[in-house]
Amino acid sequence: MASTDNTMSQGETAIASSNELQYDPSLLAEHEHDEEGNSMFGFIVFLLSESVIFLSFFAGYIVYKTKAVEWLPEGIEGLEVREPFINTVILVSSSFVIYFAERALKKDNLWGFRLFWLLTMAMGSYFLYGQAVEWNSLKFGFTSGTFGGTFYLLTGFHGLHVFTGVLLQSIMLIRSFIPGNYEGGHFGVDATSLFWHFVDVIWIILFVLIYVWQ
Repeated sequence: MASTDNTMSQGETAIASSNELQYDPSLLAEHEHDEEGNSMFGFIVFLLSESVIFLSFFAGYIVYKTKAVEWLPEGIEGLEVREPFINTVILVSSSFVIYFAERALKKDNLWGFRLFWLLTMAMGSYFLYGQAVEWNSLKFGFTSGTFGGTFYLLTGFHGLHVFTGVLLQSIMLIRSFIPGNYEGGHFGVDATSLFWHFVDVIWIILFVLIYVWQ
């Protein structure tokens, strides 16, 4: 009989603890904070894995260029820098804009957040448009030697990341109109912003390798 009472007591304690976690705002907030921290850690690991891929591409590009006797395709003297530089300025500037969007959200200024967030999306979309215009004007293709292959591979793979970033931003913008969406934290916005900063840093390296180092 005593064993039965102990079992019931343990069960009641477990239920009480569960209810306490469910209804105590401080404990619930701490639990959600831990989950958000774990999710962010996992996302950072994902970005590190992406960094390894890009670094391997960078290393391959440097090795191929330093070893090649004829690097540029026949009839090509170099790449136009002016338009890519403008696109670079716009993309890098968008990192500052998305930072202001995050600050507005942390101050519970939803419309300020949406305005800066939408501006970031517009700047990213303009970068993609500028890259498409550049590709269309180039006089060499993916099969135009090692340079052609590496150029389209690097800029295309990065462009895919920019497109993914804009897509994630559009999802976050739509979710900002859901009532109570940020009661559990800002993980989606923070992760998307971090991804965007990553994309910008990668492009700065690409711009130096491809357009500056000709």
